[in-house]
Amino acid sequence: MRITTLLCCLILLAVSLPAAAHDIVRRSNPSLPIASSVSVPAGTELVFLSGMLADAADPEAPPGSSERFGGTAAQARSVLEKIAGELAKLGLGMEDVVKMNVYVVGDPDKGGRMDFAGLMQAYMQFYGRDGASAIPARTTVQVAGLPLPGALVEIEVVAARHPDHDDPGNR
Repeated sequence: MRITTLLCCLILLAVSLPAAAHDIVRRSNPSLPIASSVSVPAGTELVFLSGMLADAADPEAPPGSSERFGGTAAQARSVLEKIAGELAKLGLGMEDVVKMNVYVVGDPDKGGRMDFAGLMQAYMQFYGRDGASAIPARTTVQVAGLPLPGALVEIEVVAARHPDHDDPGNR
């Protein structure tokens, strides 16, 4: 009887312990560096970043021109760098992103089709490193246009911060 009571108490204690930040479970997609699903434990703070567009690569180039913002790879890199910067202000990093939505305009130089290879070139700079296991679930869609003439890429993300996450902003 005492052993049964002790086991029940240990089980209850284990179930009631707070989850750690690494309890976010990412199921990988074997063909791409994109999670097929991500499970976020209860008590995790979710941070939603609005869609971001690239900064002008050449502000002197004519508005709406491909020279002003660059191609898909350059724009995606610019957007991902902006996202990384915004997350850093919140004490988070790209490894904390659990969901990413990517909107890509068809590239006129590609016959109006999205430049998926260009997007992946930039994406792999953030999520293609050896051992990069903190990959987000991601959706990528081609859209007819974005609010800024010449913009080819817009990305929005959801990041997760577990209550135990070491947030430099809270020190």
